[in-house]
Amino acid sequence: MQIGQYLTLEEFCTCTQTYQKYADQIDPYPENLEETIPALEALCQHILDPVIAHFGRERFQLTYGFCSKDLKRFLAQKDPKTGVKNGRVDPSRDQHMAHEKNRNGKYYCSHLGAACDFRIVGLESGVDSLCDSTYRLVEWILEQRLPFDSLYYYGGNRPIHISYAPQPRQNIWTFTARGVPTRKGLEKVGVPRKDAETDQKFGVQSL
Repeated sequence: MQIGQYLTLEEFCTCTQTYQKYADQIDPYPENLEETIPALEALCQHILDPVIAHFGRERFQLTYGFCSKDLKRFLAQKDPKTGVKNGRVDPSRDQHMAHEKNRNGKYYCSHLGAACDFRIVGLESGVDSLCDSTYRLVEWILEQRLPFDSLYYYGGNRPIHISYAPQPRQNIWTFTARGVPTRKGLEKVGVPRKDAETDQKFGVQSL
């Protein structure tokens, strides 16, 4: 099933390493099809389709898409061999569960919408060695005025997290060395801003 010009529902639900490891024990698909599928389609239409159209399908790498109830449970567990958690999950805020509901009939994330993590392979860094390729991607997203809801910039050429919701907040977060989210300016965490007025120009809240 296509959920955008380039991506299928299967790709969006089975791209994580955790699913690949426990595929025979995880149902990766949404239960609330009536609401979650349109939310994923909207994420593709407003955010991912433009990104892929510009950078190319072969360079787009989806690392985390939709999170089902089963996947959520396995992400929170530790690998029996290493003792390390399979992943990090924050369903009340990260929007990876889209419009799925808990056993009480309440949405896992009250803000709704949908989210994913992705990177662009082979994206060149800026002329300044401190300006990593992931920052170049964030810069392009801001320049295009893509109507994202939340964007997490982790730095160090790691994937970005981005979401779309019916009423986009356009929040941008970066993270400290300890993984604590912050709104501090990128230049304060070691990545220079090439255009200090970008956030004001596009009406985006400062990091």
